[in-house]
Amino acid sequence: MNRYLTLLLLFISIRGVAQTAPYDNNVYNPAIKTVEFYNTKKEPSFPIINLNSAEQVQLAFDDLRGGVRNYYYSIEHCDGDWNSSNLSPTQYLQNFTEDKIVDYTYSSATFQKYTHYTIKFPNEYIKPKISGNYILRVYEDDDPTKTILTRRFYVLNSKVTVSGEVVASSDMDNRAHNQKINFQIDYGTLKVQNPNTDIRAWVMQNQRNETGSFTTQPQYIRGSQLIYGDLSTNEFPGGNEFRHFDTRSLKLNSDRVSRIYRDTANSVVLLTDVSRNLPNYTFLYDNDGQFYPLNQDGTDPTIDADYAHMFFSLTAGKTGTDGSAYIVGKFNDYKLDEHSKLDYDDKGKFYTHLFLKQGVYDYQYVWVDNATKKPDYTFLEGSYFDTENKYQLLVYYHPPAAQWEELVGYVVLSSVQK
Repeated sequence: MNRYLTLLLLFISIRGVAQTAPYDNNVYNPAIKTVEFYNTKKEPSFPIINLNSAEQVQLAFDDLRGGVRNYYYSIEHCDGDWNSSNLSPTQYLQNFTEDKIVDYTYSSATFQKYTHYTIKFPNEYIKPKISGNYILRVYEDDDPTKTILTRRFYVLNSKVTVSGEVVASSDMDNRAHNQKINFQIDYGTLKVQNPNTDIRAWVMQNQRNETGSFTTQPQYIRGSQLIYGDLSTNEFPGGNEFRHFDTRSLKLNSDRVSRIYRDTANSVVLLTDVSRNLPNYTFLYDNDGQFYPLNQDGTDPTIDADYAHMFFSLTAGKTGTDGSAYIVGKFNDYKLDEHSKLDYDDKGKFYTHLFLKQGVYDYQYVWVDNATKKPDYTFLEGSYFDTENKYQLLVYYHPPAAQWEELVGYVVLSSVQK
């Protein structure tokens, strides 16, 4: 078949999937667990790479069905709002449009059998040629309609200078609870006809897209420098440090573990959690919501870390008739769904259990009141200006007459100076 016809057919098939598969971090098959995606320079860093550099992102996941599956992957360019850029693959890819995942390993000496898959790119087969947002799709049997997971990542072509700081809220009522981001963009010699439409900045907290927002209008302009410091924009609840648990060993209890049972499967009962919405901030070291698959009793956690049924319980000061509690973290992409929702028992506690790989995990609870139906991220955790958070600031540029939006600037700001 003609190579360009092949490209066209694949593009059409991918666009068909896109109508039902959101451009978000999702897992569509319950057998797929422990999805990791990061820049290979550091685990588990933000999945951003510089265009035409040696940098790579790595995707790793476990398939609890075991055996070997025919997995393929492809990437698609998106705009800053995570809609398809509607480009042909030939416009944003240098080589091929898809590749097969051939790097896999079977689990070893574990109760739960699984196959561990890994891919790294850009590589000789998949390589983007323009900057911007991208969605990675992994699908089975070379059929994009059988998508098993999607991941967002970013390709940066630095063309602007970005700086900023995290300060207290200008609102006296929120100074003890909120964190405000002020920043500047210097676009230098970049062709910017209208800063309000050609450039926009996305700010999010701890790599969490649901916390993010766009800023399009600078407070004022000084030459090629855009100043963003309006009193009413880019203010975030500081939240609280994440809760955590440690199951690197299933032989000894860690500080948050009540009991461990090992028979035909592993079961770990954690100590009951309570609300942390208190008057004052208390420092607790965390990993900003991340998780690390680890096994102190083995040699290679990618294949010898086992899975365990993790039992959580929460005293919330509320009942199941008042609302619902959810448990979230990077391990489940912060999804509020039936898998993260806790049940309520007649003893006044919310409870659930999750099937997770050994390691160190950050998590927090989210409350959804039955009256408002809106998620409240601070009701059970509290919110404090002193909380250590990292903010990702991404700058998008729409060149004159271009069909797509470029990612031209990126910086990470910390609420705590190290």
